[in-house]
Amino acid sequence: MKKNRLGKSSIVVSDICMGTMTFGNQADEKASFRIMDMAYDAGVDFYDTAEMYPVPPDAKYAGATEEIVGRWMKTKDRESLIIASKVAGPSHVWITAPFRGGKTGLDRHHIMRAVEGSLRRLDTDYIDLYQTHWPDADYPLEETMMALDELVRSGKVRILGCSNESTWGLTKSLWASDTHGLARHDTIQNNFSLNNRRFEDELAQACRQENVSLIPYSPLGGGVLSGKYNGGAFPEGARFSMYLQSPKRQQAMMHRFVNEKTLESTRRYQAIAAELEMSVVTMAIAWSKQHDFVASTIVGATTPEQVPELLAAAEVTLSADTLKQIDVVSRDILYPMG
Repeated sequence: MKKNRLGKSSIVVSDICMGTMTFGNQADEKASFRIMDMAYDAGVDFYDTAEMYPVPPDAKYAGATEEIVGRWMKTKDRESLIIASKVAGPSHVWITAPFRGGKTGLDRHHIMRAVEGSLRRLDTDYIDLYQTHWPDADYPLEETMMALDELVRSGKVRILGCSNESTWGLTKSLWASDTHGLARHDTIQNNFSLNNRRFEDELAQACRQENVSLIPYSPLGGGVLSGKYNGGAFPEGARFSMYLQSPKRQQAMMHRFVNEKTLESTRRYQAIAAELEMSVVTMAIAWSKQHDFVASTIVGATTPEQVPELLAAAEVTLSADTLKQIDVVSRDILYPMG
């Protein structure tokens, strides 16, 4: 499996990363272990989790994913693994995190409490990549970066990253780090897929110029690109089927991912994949991996049976002609996720 460097850091990872956000609710511990074992045996050394996982957020599950990953890590050589986790952003914006009294934030107090909790649940003395899960644009970025820098200096964290961040937020944080001599973000984890190419508009160039690596999540557009929601279907147990009865924020997210435009673009991508005699799942992940600003694409599964299609992308390089066909769909159906 191909390896890439994360930003300017010394850390090199497999170009497929196994995401874990379904572990603990949609996937039980036995299935989660099997999924991670299959990835590890195929050469995946990069695993992404968060203090708030699994999703959708629920107080009765919060932290369960890190605990499962921590127990699985004991079956492997810790030094062979690159483990990423995240501190929840502020609870006064678009989501309320189901812990710390629903008052999470990106100040020193919350960052320190969050990392200690993650280290305890993962049962490890360091986290390779520590990320802010979502930003707080109204809080001084210098304060956040100073607290994160403490973690790097203490050895509890090796490198830093951000997630769900804007071009302004990324570049502002890099400016703060460079100005004050602090550890900087080496990665950004944002939504990026055939159905959501907005990262290419501005953030891609910022990443190129600043040597920050994208580790995209949701390369299957929340599972929509698999075709499971075609024809208006909402399969039992699927993420957006669960969101149908969730709070308004989750319902709004569902409609962003599953709508007339995303379903039509998915249909057309499936046709391109069929011509290649390839799963559209494999094609979508291979497409993500082929961008120069992408270091590792995060995939996820709820059952072991889903894993082979995901990992098959490691051996696929899409031709220039296929990339042109994909671009035609993107031009015809602009920004299907809005």
